[in-house]
Amino acid sequence: MSEPGALRELALLFLRLGTTAFGGPAAHVAMMEDEVVRRRQWLTREEFLDLLGATNLIPGPNSTELAIHIGHRRAGWSGLVVAGTCFILPAFLIVSAIGWVYTRFGQLPQVANLLYGVKPVIIAVVLQAIWGLTRGAAKTKLLAGVGVACAALGFLGVNELLLLVLAGGFVTLCRLVARRRESGGVAPSVKALLPGLPLGGVMAATAAPGFNLGGLFLFFLKVGSILYGSGYVLLAFLRADLVERWGWLTEAQLLDAVAVGQVTPGPVFTTATFIGYVLGGPSGAVVATVGIFLPAFFFVAVSGPLVPRMRRSWVAGAFLDGVNVASLALMATVTWQLGRAALVDVWTVGLALASAVLLIRYRVNSAWLVLGGAAVGLLRLWVP
Repeated sequence: MSEPGALRELALLFLRLGTTAFGGPAAHVAMMEDEVVRRRQWLTREEFLDLLGATNLIPGPNSTELAIHIGHRRAGWSGLVVAGTCFILPAFLIVSAIGWVYTRFGQLPQVANLLYGVKPVIIAVVLQAIWGLTRGAAKTKLLAGVGVACAALGFLGVNELLLLVLAGGFVTLCRLVARRRESGGVAPSVKALLPGLPLGGVMAATAAPGFNLGGLFLFFLKVGSILYGSGYVLLAFLRADLVERWGWLTEAQLLDAVAVGQVTPGPVFTTATFIGYVLGGPSGAVVATVGIFLPAFFFVAVSGPLVPRMRRSWVAGAFLDGVNVASLALMATVTWQLGRAALVDVWTVGLALASAVLLIRYRVNSAWLVLGGAAVGLLRLWVP
């Protein structure tokens, strides 16, 4: 397909996903897998897993970085920009509208009924994706065992990045030993992998006497450049500077901002959009959004071309296999936690089962299922 045609396809797909992808990064990954692997066959399962593993090794919003990777694979550098921008844009507009309501009326719109129907559908979508991807990731007993171990450690609260690095290193070491036994010689060293691993660290924040757009941009640029982990880690970063150090937000405003990022579709990092709007209106929303997402485009632009080369090296390929299976294990732990919160009665369980049947047996598009779940949730406003 010509580049203009590919760009149009990318734009339409990621605008739709950005509008309907509720449920956080695990759900976003599942919906992308459904679209680009099962339906459009732009990527094989193995290629998709490699991109997923690569996003987990760099800081920033994983699902947004995966969208950027897919865009780059599909249509080069233009596709990189189009896919990432279109995935972020709907959430930016929705969160900005909520920010306007919040600053005008002092409260958040009610979304509990909407999410009541959406969350069970998301459970079905994510489980289907995990099942399909696991068949490609757990190719050997070793990888299956590493995946089970990572899932267990994830439930115990072990740091996500540490699990990824340990899984990759362990699989590489096991294959190194196997190669040495087969050849009787010395296999290549894994040392070459280590300098390329990203290491997150907290940059020192300078004191700011008052709010300004430049300071807002630099703060969110820092957060987007170094943040690993869940929305709870993001909450800790925001609270330390915006509430305690600078006093730009109150505790209640910060919690509202995190809630907005969690319950709206698209990237969770649009929490920054809401904060920017509350602090500086539309200009603040734009500045904060650009600041927190800009590093994701940079990291993918730098790391994306390296992913196919990693597969040509047995050392890097082994490390990536370990990271891939660990990534799916972490998705499984997140899905378990989401399921406990979403499947609260017979109606939500039934909705999840019906969604699974429609998704697996009849291959109904996951976006339509999410919209259907939202409609069912909204019916609760009129049907007791």
